[in-house]
Amino acid sequence: MKVIEKAQIMDAAAIQRSLTRVSHEIIEKNKGTADLVLIGLRSRGVDIARRLSQRLKEIDGGNVPVGALDITLYRDDLGKGGPQPTVRKTEIPFSIDKKKVILVDDVLYTGRTTRAALDGLMDLGRPRLIQLAVLVDRGHRELPIRADYVGKNVPTSKTEQVQVMLQEEDGVDRVVIMEATEDDR
Repeated sequence: MKVIEKAQIMDAAAIQRSLTRVSHEIIEKNKGTADLVLIGLRSRGVDIARRLSQRLKEIDGGNVPVGALDITLYRDDLGKGGPQPTVRKTEIPFSIDKKKVILVDDVLYTGRTTRAALDGLMDLGRPRLIQLAVLVDRGHRELPIRADYVGKNVPTSKTEQVQVMLQEEDGVDRVVIMEATEDDR
């Protein structure tokens, strides 16, 4: 099996437009940025959260703190025989108590990552509310979770993968659909 790029669904400009629109939606739904914090899920969710924070500041003028949450130890698939994931640092240098927390991730798929993030957040404090922002929602939920803010809805098959590439991690901004194919040997 080999994985090939099937289609590019977002380029740098589309990602920027989506994050700008999501920022406006966040401000509208929360009536500004007061008591708002962004918690990005490692790793690309953190980069997206930082970009959203910058856009929110440009639009509304308020500084929205950004934290990073590692959900590795909250996953429900640990110890299931696959490679052991790397545990990275959770960095949330502010209290989330009584705050409006927006969890930020790159792709929403089954909902299991979001469930793990909710568990992790609840160990850190008691937010007033928690919302979810994702760059791409690809469907196929296994848990009753939905995003409050979506950059782009992309219907996919279960055999496809959505790969988000960001300048901070990958040197380029783009989102592509990858698909496994039979090797032609």
